[in-house]
Amino acid sequence: MQIKRLRLTGFKSFVEPTELRIEPGLTGVVGPNGCGKSNLLEAIRWVMGESSPKSMRGGGMEDVIFAGTASRPPRDFAEVAIHCDTGGAVVAGLSDATDGHELEVIRRIERGAGSAYRANGRDVRAKDVALIFADAATGAHSPALVSQGKIANVIAAKPTDRRAMLEEAAGIAGLHVRRKDAEQKLRATETNLTRLSEIVADMEVRANALRRQARAAEKYQRLSEEIRVAEARLIYARWRAAAAAADQARRDADAAEAAVKAAQDELETVSNAQTEVAARVADARGDAQAQRDALAEATATQVRLAGEERAARQRLDDLGTQQARLADDRAREGDLARDAHAALTALDTEAKQLAQQIGAHDNGKAALVEANQAAQARLRDAEVALAQARARAASEAADRRIALSARDGAETAVRRIAGEQQRLEAEVAALGDSAALARTVEESAAAAEQAEAAITAAEAAIGDAEAGREAATADLAAVDAA
Repeated sequence: MQIKRLRLTGFKSFVEPTELRIEPGLTGVVGPNGCGKSNLLEAIRWVMGESSPKSMRGGGMEDVIFAGTASRPPRDFAEVAIHCDTGGAVVAGLSDATDGHELEVIRRIERGAGSAYRANGRDVRAKDVALIFADAATGAHSPALVSQGKIANVIAAKPTDRRAMLEEAAGIAGLHVRRKDAEQKLRATETNLTRLSEIVADMEVRANALRRQARAAEKYQRLSEEIRVAEARLIYARWRAAAAAADQARRDADAAEAAVKAAQDELETVSNAQTEVAARVADARGDAQAQRDALAEATATQVRLAGEERAARQRLDDLGTQQARLADDRAREGDLARDAHAALTALDTEAKQLAQQIGAHDNGKAALVEANQAAQARLRDAEVALAQARARAASEAADRRIALSARDGAETAVRRIAGEQQRLEAEVAALGDSAALARTVEESAAAAEQAEAAITAAEAAIGDAEAGREAATADLAAVDAA
């Protein structure tokens, strides 16, 4: 198999459709680092069925799709097509779609949809593509595809790895693939045979059960037929008995009809006699009803008269009771009249005594009114005196607070003056005698004397305020007592 063309679209750095022709002879691809030389070899391996993202220098298989740059958007798919000349060899499974010389394999991957393979326009599996290239002694892992570090790996390869390379060079790698595929199919077939034997055993068990059911069904059909025959015989016997019973019933019915006709004749005779008896009974019932009505009317009259008699007797008893009660009421009213006369006489006497007492109280009422007015005047005077004493106490308290404040201010001034005097004396001692310093000392002494006088006056004012407060307190106590 000879590769003739390689077409790439959106594969890694080949964003635009690119076609690489491989002419007979030696074909070389040269260029600087990063220009995409290794991408061509990875494209060949990828289209031959490579399934490991690490072999494609990526984290996932979708990393082979162009991811975009600052100036170009990413692509949604990548496609690689390889055209080969099979040299007339028959391609397994594709003999009807190729002319025996040309083979075109296309692999396409879309984001989120996975890869798809086409060989000469037909959809195939990745396994089929790997088998095609294995028959041609090549493939994604063929030693003919020499990548970076491959020579060193070949030199350091183990004997088993070298054997694999020699077998592939000899063109028998496809046989190993087919052998592995055949062994897998054989194991699958053995598994299917085991499963089939299990199914056959299960079917035999079911067949035995079905045979038992069939025998039961045959027995059921036989018994059902016998039951139908027995039921038919039973129905025939019942029909014969019913027919005999019907004949006997008809005979009995004829006899019954004759008896009924005779009974009807007798009934007609009895009915005529009953009609005559009913007429006589109706007349007798009318007479009895008239007598019952007259008796009921007489009984009602008797009951009404008896009730009227009882009511009259009850009325006489009530009148006697009322007469006795009236006599008792008359006697009680007489006693009440005598008691009322005595009470009126006592009330007249008491009224005269009260009139005399009222006159005496009227004479003393004027004196009480005057005493009351005088007491109210004294109360008002005491209230005024109380208010004045409270005002004087408040004034004295204010004067005392002012005097205390003045005393505190004077003491502060004395302390300040004493401090200044000491400072000045220290300065005088440090500077020497002079007239200005002497005047300052004299002025400080005069200010200290004035402060002492002010303190004395403030203490005297405080004493006067304390005396005034005590007097006001005494007056307030006297007013409160009054």
